[in-house]
Amino acid sequence: MNSTQQPQTLIAKTIAGLEETLADELTLLGAKDVKVITRAVSFSGDNKLLYEANLWCRTALRILKPLYAFPASTNDQLYQNIFNYPWEEIFQVDNTIAIDSVVNDSSFTHSHFVSQKVKDAIADRFRSKTGTRPSVDIENPDIRINIHIYRDVCDVSLDSSGESLHKRGYRVAGGLAPLSEVLAAGLVLLSGWDKQRNFIDPMCGSGTILIEAALIALNIAPGSFKKSFSFMNWKDYDASLWQQIKTAAIEKQKINDVYISGSDIEARVIRNARGNVIAANLQKNINLLVGPFDTFKPPAGGGVMIINPPYGERLEQEDIVAFYKSIGDSLKKNFAGYDAWIISSDMNALKFIGLKPTRKIPIFNGPLECRFMKFSVYAGSKKDQYTQPNL
Repeated sequence: MNSTQQPQTLIAKTIAGLEETLADELTLLGAKDVKVITRAVSFSGDNKLLYEANLWCRTALRILKPLYAFPASTNDQLYQNIFNYPWEEIFQVDNTIAIDSVVNDSSFTHSHFVSQKVKDAIADRFRSKTGTRPSVDIENPDIRINIHIYRDVCDVSLDSSGESLHKRGYRVAGGLAPLSEVLAAGLVLLSGWDKQRNFIDPMCGSGTILIEAALIALNIAPGSFKKSFSFMNWKDYDASLWQQIKTAAIEKQKINDVYISGSDIEARVIRNARGNVIAANLQKNINLLVGPFDTFKPPAGGGVMIINPPYGERLEQEDIVAFYKSIGDSLKKNFAGYDAWIISSDMNALKFIGLKPTRKIPIFNGPLECRFMKFSVYAGSKKDQYTQPNL
């Protein structure tokens, strides 16, 4: 584990629907053997790439380093195979640990029991080697160990990220059902925005989509706000390499005066969004306004709009159909020249936008299956809109 040059298999976890986007990000970073798997991407690289993936991947939730796998259909098999691994070569006994377990189609039916068994085996291993044992910290551990048992095969991985990478560190104020930063970044990347055209979110809530768009436009690494990652507690952590990577990231930042703007109907919500924008140091790049969607005046010249309107499941709408019809009416009236993207889990309500979508992308927002739909709004008659080619 002590060579940054040694290629290793790594796994980046993500949200269902963003796998291809994450694969593209990893490829750009120089990852090899990139393969899309369920809600994740496997790839190979050295420790430098592992550090860079944590710093740069906008659509990754966490980066795992697989250690080994073994058959595990009994408690004894699980315990002995964990106990026999040289954990003392990975981390110190005074590091706190947490075990994250997932079991599927297995003799083991309770992930909590598996976590407990693994924790006991690691603790006993350390006690046999050092006379003492590491402590457990569920909330903020130094070391996270990921256990996945499927059909009685146990895969053991180190979680290099620690706290989920969607927790960028700039959110000082949330709102009602705020969008995950990883999902927000994914939506911006999926939209194909060129970082030059106007970018707007007239239902911006806590401002997450706008902030992620600005980070992309300025080429600011999303992990640059985070103070710590779990890999910093590994015995092979290379602090000078990490410093080089962070310095290089700062040098890659760009100046970009592209117009990025958002609004929300509630002044309180915009105050929260402004707090998040300031925490991200993007107040010179993002314009925020108070006002309803139907009076929002987008900047001339066209551009990209992404909105995350209230879903039927999320907020009580007196008439969700009327609400979505009003969105469509406003698009046709005010947003000529814009590619309007809408994410919603209300498939029925989306039909009432009244425009023909040119793209439909399935994606999950938490447990909700959504569609991310593109509506290209053209100047001229409704007939003109439908004679345009699909993009």
